[in-house]
Amino acid sequence: MTNRILHEAAFEPLQLGHIVPEGWIRDQLRLQADGLTGHLEEHWKDVGPDNGWIGGDGESWERGPYYLDGLVPLAFLLQDERLIAKAQRWIEWSLASQRADGSFGPARIETVNQDVDKNQDWWHYMIMLKVLMQYAEATGDARVVPFMSRFLHYVRCRIEAHPLKDWAVPRGAELMLAIHWTYARTGDAFLPELSEIVAAQTTDWTGLLADFPFWRKVEHWDHRTHVVNVAMGIKTPALLSELTGDGERLKAAALKGIDSLMTYHGQAHGMFSGDEWLSGTHPSQGVELCAVVEYMYTLEQLTRVFGDGRFGDILEQVAFNALPAAISADWTSHQYDQQVNQIMCNVAKRDWSNNEEANLFGLEPNFGCCTANMHQGWPKLVSHAWMSDREGGLAAVSYVPCVVRAVVGSAGTEAKLEVSGGYPFRESVRIALQLPQSERFKLRLRIPGWCATPSLTVNGAAVELAADNGYATVERDWSDGDELMLGLLMEVRTVSRHLYAASVERGPLVYALPVGENWLPHIRRERFSDWELYPTTAWRYGLIEDAGFVCETADIPPQPFLAAASPVRLRTRGKLVRNWRMAGNNADSPPLNPDVAGQAAEELVLVPYGGAKLRIGEFPRIRAD
Repeated sequence: MTNRILHEAAFEPLQLGHIVPEGWIRDQLRLQADGLTGHLEEHWKDVGPDNGWIGGDGESWERGPYYLDGLVPLAFLLQDERLIAKAQRWIEWSLASQRADGSFGPARIETVNQDVDKNQDWWHYMIMLKVLMQYAEATGDARVVPFMSRFLHYVRCRIEAHPLKDWAVPRGAELMLAIHWTYARTGDAFLPELSEIVAAQTTDWTGLLADFPFWRKVEHWDHRTHVVNVAMGIKTPALLSELTGDGERLKAAALKGIDSLMTYHGQAHGMFSGDEWLSGTHPSQGVELCAVVEYMYTLEQLTRVFGDGRFGDILEQVAFNALPAAISADWTSHQYDQQVNQIMCNVAKRDWSNNEEANLFGLEPNFGCCTANMHQGWPKLVSHAWMSDREGGLAAVSYVPCVVRAVVGSAGTEAKLEVSGGYPFRESVRIALQLPQSERFKLRLRIPGWCATPSLTVNGAAVELAADNGYATVERDWSDGDELMLGLLMEVRTVSRHLYAASVERGPLVYALPVGENWLPHIRRERFSDWELYPTTAWRYGLIEDAGFVCETADIPPQPFLAAASPVRLRTRGKLVRNWRMAGNNADSPPLNPDVAGQAAEELVLVPYGGAKLRIGEFPRIRAD
């Protein structure tokens, strides 16, 4: 194949470091840096001094690259010299490891995964290429692009004789990402052809998403139903769109697949279940933390390629709910699997394929992949919060507080946007512009699907909004000091779920009833211990229909995802449900016909889902009469 080109995506991410976190999201990144991300090397041998990706004899497959995939963006977003030095050690080793044939990395594969060919595999390289891409954008290091080009020449020489296998087959889009990134910087003619070869060896996610076959809980091994593979694989249509230009068909397949996943396996926090495989809609099924952060990255790529605001809606729901729910507020422990209705986190047999420790909060519950991979979630949300629209304008993906620096307009003016307001804990977003000179360009503002009546003022004057594909475009001559106030009215809504249970949403936040938590040590360590959580308050509450909700706000603390300090709460009414039982160490399905005979109505205070580590997020409905 000759003279192949890649088709342009709708948006282009800004280089790492051009979006600086502020407010509560900066506090989250600081908690990461002071917790597991910033100190994992000293306390977990799998990414410690013996790791094969820094020249040791230990683990040399995915765990080092996974860790770097979050450490690198975190370090440069915070401009934390200690973390940058940590990351640099790994980067320098990888760059220095390249051989004459273009290959690089550890000479052998050492891993606890027993299903990996330790003689040859492609998967771990895909992760490290993503790491190097981020590092190059943050630093401008001129070594990276030729390094990647040499490695991709090596891949082209070998991939037909040694095709993708095992974990690399469902995850081939990750390699396509690196190929497309390199092509954008080199124009090397062989790269589109290589991408086609990789695409042909990758799972046909487009076909699976367009005609979804997994309607029920899956109880046997298959790479196509492994929840993390699915979370990664959904981005495949986007990479194929860059390859073929068939964007509308491929976007439709991705959206149809997401709708099918939520119909058959959807959970209130925006994820589909998977404890290890797709697991149905029961609110006591788990979802793996690796799947959460990988799905976030997939949604960022879907937004980049297709420019559709719906992907941003899903991204925020997952980021603001499922991500913080699985990580302790001080960033010293995490879960492998979380549950929407989570009434205990303890060593116990559950109807999962994962082991008895999967929902503990700890260093390495169940398996170590999430310990290595969890770190990318918040940093990549920040680095993808705004993108270039490729026309000299900017597109909002998420309204987290930040400062954006970008070149805008036909004159190439350096613009600075200060995004504030406390979103998603508040309904207003303030965007203040700083410009050295007036410049005409477009601001594409994402209008979430949950917001029926958005409003916008520019310098106090109302501006009419008309959304197309989830974006309202405001084009004008912008001047220094211009200020936008975007109002995103958040109405409380109840969503009908499994067996007519109800979840509660307001804006992108899901609300849950916090259950009192007693944290008991399971394994004590110097810094990162394992914990069981047991309830100290009742959890068997249903919501009274038509009771209404009263929203209350408080100051936004450094850690807003902590039930006791929630910056926003919903007050409503409910009753204890006598026939809601436990089953298999979990809360059973919310009763379709809740028995509340003799139970008085009580005030219930709901908080953002991510702040309640024990909680009820799907409630039985109780008729008002």
